[in-house]
This record gives sequence, structure tokens and C-alpha cells, in this order.
Amino acid sequence: MGDALQRKGLHGVGLSEILAAADTPKGGLYHHFPGGKTELAVAAIEQQVAELCALLDKLLPTASDPVAALELWTARAQQLLAASGFQRGCPLATVALESEVDDIAIRKALADGFAAIRERLAQAFQASGKIANAAGLAALIVAAYEGALLQARVAGSVAPMELVSATLFPLLRTQLQGNAHD
Repeated sequence: MGDALQRKGLHGVGLSEILAAADTPKGGLYHHFPGGKTELAVAAIEQQVAELCALLDKLLPTASDPVAALELWTARAQQLLAASGFQRGCPLATVALESEVDDIAIRKALADGFAAIRERLAQAFQASGKIANAAGLAALIVAAYEGALLQARVAGSVAPMELVSATLFPLLRTQLQGNAHD
């Protein structure tokens, strides 16, 4: 369901499409997900968050610095977006943009997901020992990433992501280097 959420959003993907992709009869859906499409969407969001966090967990410790890990992360996102013909954005953002006030469980899963991603990034900056406001910086990075990804999807070009990366990453490196001398 993650791919369908990325391409069409929660309200754009039909239950029949979900069941066909899972090769599951309708009764199987309600057996495993008594809450129906909403419960299934929450499970899909949680799985996407787990995959994103696992990727960050893999990239952050192996990169020479947090900025290098972010460069790998955004390069991967650009490749996936371009390979999908600019149809697959962030599954969290796609659902978040169309969620409504009454989508309480979905909004909580999304909020928890964004918080988990920000926390991974903040931990990496804290571990570097060179960033004073790691949580704020992590929030800025996630906002810049999501905004650039959205603009790239709409434009049908990775240029907005490249521009944000080319601007943000040198600033982060300067911050890391400047604080290293303090």
C-alpha cells in the first residue's frame, strides 16, 4: 500500500486497488484490519516510517559526517522520484496533505513518523558534538527536504531538490566546522 499512498494518496487509492495489489479478498482485509482502510493506512504509514528510519540508521553511522549522510539520503530520494516519473513523493507528505481533522489515527501516525525522522537526525547532530540546536536543525532539514520533494514532484524535475541541497548542505558544513573551532 506504501507505493499507492506515494502515488495517489489515501483518498486517491481505492480499496479494490489495495486488495488487488495485496492479492487479498475483502474479508481478509477486515479480518486483519478491522478498522478498514484507516487502520490499513496507519499500518502502511508505520511501515514507511520504519523503512525511512532504518535507512537513516544505516546511512548516519557509516557516513563520515551527518551532512554526508543527508547528501546520500536526498540523492536516493531524487533517484526514486525521477525513476517513478515524478509520481512517487514522500508517502507521509502525500497523506498529510489530504488528511482531514477527523483523520485522528492517521494524523497521529504521521506526526509520530515525522517526529521519529527528526529524532534520528537530531541524534546524529548531537553525536557530532558540534551542533547546539540539534532538534531545531533536524526540523529545518525535514521541512526543507519535504518542501523540495514536493516542488520537484510538481515540476517534474529534481532541480528544486538540487537547489535546496546545494544551499543547505554547505551551510550545515559551515556550522559544523565553525563549531568545531569553538
